[in-house]
Amino acid sequence: MESKYFTEEGLQKLKDELDVLERVERPATSKQIAEARDKGDLSENAEYDAAKEYQGMLELRISKLKHTISIARIIDESKMDSSKAYILSTVTIKNLKNGAQMKYTLVPEKEANFKEGKISVDSPISKGLLGKSVGDKADIVVPAGTIQFEIIEITR
Repeated sequence: MESKYFTEEGLQKLKDELDVLERVERPATSKQIAEARDKGDLSENAEYDAAKEYQGMLELRISKLKHTISIARIIDESKMDSSKAYILSTVTIKNLKNGAQMKYTLVPEKEANFKEGKISVDSPISKGLLGKSVGDKADIVVPAGTIQFEIIEITR
């Protein structure tokens, strides 16, 4: 069975979203459909069509969230080797071509946020860093070509 890995915080965000969709959005959508239905002829009722379409998308989102939550696994950081770059590691790297340093936290795909320095473990940069230690060099293929980085620091 497939699994998706999350931090406790990331999984809680999904559970909170599911709760809002089921307790708030679903009843509101049902009410909109009922109100549109009460206006008469459904064949020319744009409000009814829009509400039904939204309901379909809402139910699909609820279904996908339930599935993701059902296969979710929490990452146990205490069992991870902190000397190597793995999921939830914060890695400082140096571009060996121009000397620029960057710091990224490697996170599950659904928790990636580039503005916060959180990159998906499925990204090219993460894939090039995974399993490496401080001092190791990584050749990372990016759209502009291959860039060589050196790992400066790994923290949790």
